Amino acid sequence: MKSIHAPEVKPAPPQTWTNCKVHNGQFFISGMTAHDLSGGVEGDGSMYDQSRRTFQKIRHLVEACGAVMDDIIQLNVFVTRIEERQEVWRARKEFFIGDFPCCTLVEVTGLATPALKVEINATGFIGGRA
Repeated sequence: MKSIHAPEVKPAPPQTWTNCKVHNGQFFISGMTAHDLSGGVEGDGSMYDQSRRTFQKIRHLVEACGAVMDDIIQLNVFVTRIEERQEVWRARKEFFIGDFPCCTLVEVTGLATPALKVEINATGFIGGRA
């Protein structure tokens, strides 16, 4: 296994998790959020803006793997307000074309920082796009 880093994504605290790993052409991206490099929450606080910023971080990690967003096969999306899920889908359309990845979306009572509204993890295969 190889750990992957992108300068635009804050590294995980030591001995907690790894943001991205690759093994045998498959990549795994831990839950990403709208946290900035200093640990604050970026943007205007809306579900759309947080989703867009989260997908940007995922894209940085995917590209650091040598892949593209359409190589993602599975997304897991955690939101704090299920009624705002259309804003996640609106942001997602800016990052994928053609066949979208498999996806699970669930509502949770909270995320690691109270201001966060969405967390997304991803799995894919380098060169896997159709």
